[in-house]
Formats: sequence, C-alpha cells, structure tokens
Amino acid sequence: MQYLQFTQEEIEERGGLHTAVEIEGQPVLWKEVYDLILSEKKAIRKFLLPLLENTDLRIILTGAGSSAFIGEAAQGIVQANTKRITTAIATTDLITHPQLHFIKEMPTLLVSFARSGNSPESLAAVMMANEHCDQVYHLIVTCNKDGELVQNNLSNAYLLILPERANDKSLAMTGSFTAMLLSAILVSKIDVLESLLPSLEVLISEGKELLGKHLQRIKSVAEQHYERVIFLGSGPLLGVARECHLKLQELTDGKVICKHDSFLGFRHGPRAVINDGSLIVYLLSNDEHVLLYERDLCLSIDADSRNIPTISINQHIEGLKNSMLSVAYSEPAGAENELSFISATLVGQLLGFFHSIYLGLHPDNPSISGSISRVVQGVTIYPDPVAV
Repeated sequence: MQYLQFTQEEIEERGGLHTAVEIEGQPVLWKEVYDLILSEKKAIRKFLLPLLENTDLRIILTGAGSSAFIGEAAQGIVQANTKRITTAIATTDLITHPQLHFIKEMPTLLVSFARSGNSPESLAAVMMANEHCDQVYHLIVTCNKDGELVQNNLSNAYLLILPERANDKSLAMTGSFTAMLLSAILVSKIDVLESLLPSLEVLISEGKELLGKHLQRIKSVAEQHYERVIFLGSGPLLGVARECHLKLQELTDGKVICKHDSFLGFRHGPRAVINDGSLIVYLLSNDEHVLLYERDLCLSIDADSRNIPTISINQHIEGLKNSMLSVAYSEPAGAENELSFISATLVGQLLGFFHSIYLGLHPDNPSISGSISRVVQGVTIYPDPVAV
C-alpha cells in the first residue's frame, strides 16, 4: 500500500505514517464533516439562529496556533454569511489581555477551535469569556470527544465534535485544520447548507488533484534546498498562507524559515525578506478582480534579477519564467465558491512533509529538541486581576 508515494515500510522507517495518512485522508474527511453537520443541522439551527437574530451580536473566532489561523481564514466569510461583526482573536491574546478584547455589555458568541481540547489557553479563554461578558455563548468545534473542552459541560454551549478521522495523531495539524475551517463556513450557512454541496464537491476534486495528478511535481519541488519559503495569499487565503508558513516551518524543525503576507502587503517592506535561497508560493485568488493585483506582484517578482523560483496555486499566470510549478485545476472554481480555497492548505502540508523527509527528519514528530509538542506544554494560567 502507498502513502504519499512511499510504501508502508518506507514511511514507517521515516517516521511519517500518521502525517501521510492524515494528509491523504482529507478529501474523504471533508465529506464526513459535511455529512455530520447536515445530520446536526436542526440542533445547530436551534442553538445559533436565536443568537443571530440579535443585531448586536459579536462573533469571536478563537484558538491557539493553527487553530487561531482557522479564525483568520474564516473571519471574512463568516461575517459575510452571518451579517454579524466577526473578529479573529487568538486565545493566546485573549488570556493575557481580556479587557482589551471582550466588551462586557455586548452579547458575544465565542467560537473555539481545538484539535485536542486540552490546550490550557483554550480552556482559559472560555472561562474568561464567561467572566468578562454579561451575555456569552460558546460554539466549541473540536476533534477530540474526550478533551477537557468537551468535558466542561458548559450550559451556554453547543459542542460540534468532528469525525474521529479529524483527530490527527501527528504533531502538525493537517486534517484537523481543514476540517475545522470547513466546519466554520458550513455552520455560518447552516440555513442553506445544502446549497454548498456543489462547492464541497469542487473542494474535494481539487484536493484529489493535488494528492494525485500534481503530487510528484510538488514532491520534486520540495526535495530541493531552501533557506526561506514565503507564502502569499489574499482574503481568506491570507489565513491559509499563515497556516502553510507554520506547517513547513514546524515540519522542518525550523531549519527552513518561513514567512507569509498578503500580495499587496508584501510590497510594503516585507519583500525585503527575499534572498537567493528563497522560494515563493503564490496562493492565487479565484476572483478575477483580486487576481489583477496578485498578477502584478507576480510579474514584478519574476523580473527580479536574482531569478527567485515560484509556485502558483489555483491559477496559471502566463510568462512567469521562474515558475517551478503552476497548478490550475481541471474544474476551476469561480469567485462565488466559498470552500475551494481550503484546498490550498494541502500545498503547505505537502511541501512540509516532503521537505521534512528530505532533511532526514520524522514528520510525525520533527522536533529534535522537543521544544514543540502536539499539545502545548508548560503554560501556567494565572488569575485574571480584573476578574478577581
């Protein structure tokens, strides 16, 4: 049996079986997530719709690390779908400065994303929201039915426990990230959930293409030396770019330094990070208007005398002489597709996985020093002086 082009014996020897299985399993997982939310549609509507009737409701999307980046990627889409002010604030910010983020008099829905549900910050953020808001509700999106967030028995919460396949066993979040991101968008359109099925099918098709037709080319790009890899994206793809940045950096144990930015933002100083050892990954928009801005930057970078290698995902831009890989799908998604952008996350996962092996690391647990772990260790939660 093959796992991302390795036999089971080969991938076990390289310490990457869990990561390979979890990356490959995402297209199947996405359909399982949709089916789960469809089966819970009535209960989710009963919890959510009375809250959304309040025009003063504020939605906060939160999590730590990759779980925080879910909120960054979903924020604009959730706000557009619910017509309620939506902000993405990491739990790591909420617990240090709750007084700057919670508004006591404003009714709040805190949407917590948590793979394990055991992160100290995730648990603390929920408790602090209860302390700092007069009227607060919780939507817990988690991959672990046995996590502490689930066991807390909150009376003002809805628990969305994703399929077991989403509960990654490897250090780096892969399927858990895309499953929770997909969940956020599906729930934000719970009233018309069935209308998103065609978009889901496009997402699944794109994922299968990346894991099939384009896999060998991605592997070839990953099996080269890089000092720095920069991921660029616009709108929801900016959050995905940040997750790709973390994924490659985590899986290579920091041996490759990664950055992320928006296409327009990259022009305003951050472009200085490019050196001769860089690779730039363009996560291009399906919106033709947005693509105009993105194309201009791609052409500008391509004119750089250092001949910086690039990868283009979602779109093909003619005339890029330094392009190592350009992925344009068989069934291109239109700008109205709210789900297809999620597939771009697989690019960061695959580059990280293959480059980890190229460097002789173990993708399931690439941290040689043990400085990073599956569930963060060593965080002490101190009493909130404002609340007490």
